[in-house]
Amino acid sequence: MPLSGSFSPAREAFVEYCRIEKGLSANSIDAYSRDLARLEAYSVQAAGGCLPDATELLGYIDFLYAGKLSSRTIARHISTLRNLYHFLLREGRISSDPTVALPAPRQPRPIPKFLNAGQVETLSAAPAADSPNGQRDRAMLAVLYASGLRVSELCGLLLSEVDLEMGLLKVNGKGGKQRLVPVGAPALAEVRAYLADGRLKLLKGRGSRYLFVTRLGGRMTRQCFWKTLEGYGKKAGIFNGLTPHVLRHTFATHLLEGGADLRSVQTMLGHADISTTQIYTHVVRSRLRQALDQHHPRA
Repeated sequence: MPLSGSFSPAREAFVEYCRIEKGLSANSIDAYSRDLARLEAYSVQAAGGCLPDATELLGYIDFLYAGKLSSRTIARHISTLRNLYHFLLREGRISSDPTVALPAPRQPRPIPKFLNAGQVETLSAAPAADSPNGQRDRAMLAVLYASGLRVSELCGLLLSEVDLEMGLLKVNGKGGKQRLVPVGAPALAEVRAYLADGRLKLLKGRGSRYLFVTRLGGRMTRQCFWKTLEGYGKKAGIFNGLTPHVLRHTFATHLLEGGADLRSVQTMLGHADISTTQIYTHVVRSRLRQALDQHHPRA
């Protein structure tokens, strides 16, 4: 038998809880909403629009597998279900949690893609230094590689959050958590050049509190920067599908290769759990293994 209660009010209450009490980012809220909308459509057929029970949830997982979704995507859906039903149980809307029977697909942790120093230099030189868009993009690439910010954090930077004298960024991260991230001199020089020329030309006398802006006067969006970066990656001949996260991975990998400690890298990346940062130690170990195989006479 389906659980008592309609699915729709439960979904709405959970999303509001995530937005107001947990303070999740807009991107996380959107991801939860998409997952729950898919489950709600399924529940109309399987449970008459009521909250699916344990049997129906297992059927839903089979439905996702039948749709050829990746293990990563299905794992995210299962995580969404668990969070939803945990919330409903805590609120007293249900008497038992049906997600305890759900399997969790094992997630192999792939070695993240990253660039070598030469590729970073080639990519950094790809935007034109004599155009407003190019000056902005050079500054964004420099800051991204120098700080390891998430793309949403990069695009959301305010002028007031950039201290050029101290070389620090005040970053608003996931869950509203703030952190200070140091930035090196080359990136600061690109930002100064952009502020002195390109940004003024893009705004054309208009005001904006955001650091990185477009010709329309609004802030640079993560979708637009994602597409822009992919274009520069192709222009630089690096590889197809270059994403902002690759530069975040590159930042972390190069820091560890240079001798930085894991806790410092965790703080700069804004990871809540150090286990998330530890993936980069696998990158460094794989590089050492590759160096041994290539250069040792008896490898």
